[in-house]
Amino acid sequence: MPRIALGIEYDGSSFAGWQSQVDACGVQSVVEKGLSVVANHPVEVVAAGRTDAGVHAAMQVVHFDTTADRTERAWMLGAVSNMPKEVSVLWAREVPEGFHARYSALARRYRYVILNRVPRPALNAQRAAWVREYLDDKRMNEAAQHLVGEHDFSSFRAAQCQARTPMRHLHEISVTRHGELVVLTVCANAFLHHMVRNIAGVLIAIGTGERPADWTAQVLGYKDRKLGGVTAVPNGLYLAGIRYAPALKLPSEPEFSVLAPTEAGSSRVP
Repeated sequence: MPRIALGIEYDGSSFAGWQSQVDACGVQSVVEKGLSVVANHPVEVVAAGRTDAGVHAAMQVVHFDTTADRTERAWMLGAVSNMPKEVSVLWAREVPEGFHARYSALARRYRYVILNRVPRPALNAQRAAWVREYLDDKRMNEAAQHLVGEHDFSSFRAAQCQARTPMRHLHEISVTRHGELVVLTVCANAFLHHMVRNIAGVLIAIGTGERPADWTAQVLGYKDRKLGGVTAVPNGLYLAGIRYAPALKLPSEPEFSVLAPTEAGSSRVP
């Protein structure tokens, strides 16, 4: 039975998160429905990671098993034609039987996009977080470096997080400005529930000057979510890519372009 991997892009604004739910629409449900039409049998997918309501994906990776004989192109185009416009399949690859979208992943990358200007957004209201106070991106980037390495991230995990351990290895983190956009990029072996949004909340407070630059180190040391600051809103968060062993040759870490602001000063989110 062939095992197929897909790279999926979606706008999470109108979904109740990735996971299928009884009383709400998850991205997983529409993906499985579209693939089932192409396969002509029920399809269940396994994702590299779950995203919450309102969170987007530039590259989610899933796998599924099938008895259907289809080309990679047929899986990609056939699935897209049977999904809503907010969801797209970027690529399809047949993978070894032992491949697992979640457990074979070596690292995951997220980006948190902030529209930093006084006027509230209209076009990007659901695709970026909005902070009207000026953010010092260099100060935020410096503060973020305290989180690099293997740590107990209890202060950055949601109370409802079901992970067996709060230990995570954060490979790299950066904060950069692109005109009116401030972009937080985080890469780690795995993430806790709300971990990136909680990191963003701490860094935003530092960027506005509300907190000192070493507050990230203090929060990390507390190992207590109650002392960790606010959780940033979900609409600025993007699952940006999943890294697998090079031998698999999966295009799982796409370029995540941030469009520069126009001369008039307006910005768009990718």
